[in-house]
Amino acid sequence: MPGSANMGERDGRLYGTPEVAARILDDSSTWFVVGLGNNPDRDAYGIARLLQSRGKRIVPIYPRAEVVHGEQGYATIAEAAAAVGTPDVVDLFVRSSRVDRLVDDAIAAGAQAVWMQLGVIDEAAAQRAVDAGLEVVMDNCPAIVWRAASAAD
Repeated sequence: MPGSANMGERDGRLYGTPEVAARILDDSSTWFVVGLGNNPDRDAYGIARLLQSRGKRIVPIYPRAEVVHGEQGYATIAEAAAAVGTPDVVDLFVRSSRVDRLVDDAIAAGAQAVWMQLGVIDEAAAQRAVDAGLEVVMDNCPAIVWRAASAAD
């Protein structure tokens, strides 16, 4: 089963430990959300709204560069970084086959962390991010982490 319930059985450097996931959520402010367009039926749309409700600035990264949740979108991570500055987190709502290049883009943009959503897995790209000094959460979702933290309180 994906997500935080299985994190202890995986390499915590690549998949993120519960502590790393919580720290990223607590200490970050600007999230570049790759795959975020104006489709309310997509998971990225709802999670971006959740991130905003928790005080995060979201920056949509989508080929059409749409305005989503009141935030201007950009076609690429590089365009967004040039316009708004360095992201704290690059959040990937894409097919695993697209992660490789996007992690390199996140590293180049100076991101502090890469978060790969449920079902988004690329261990080689995650290792490159770790080697570059980024924190990584893979195959997990902020909503799951926040829900688990609330249940533990």
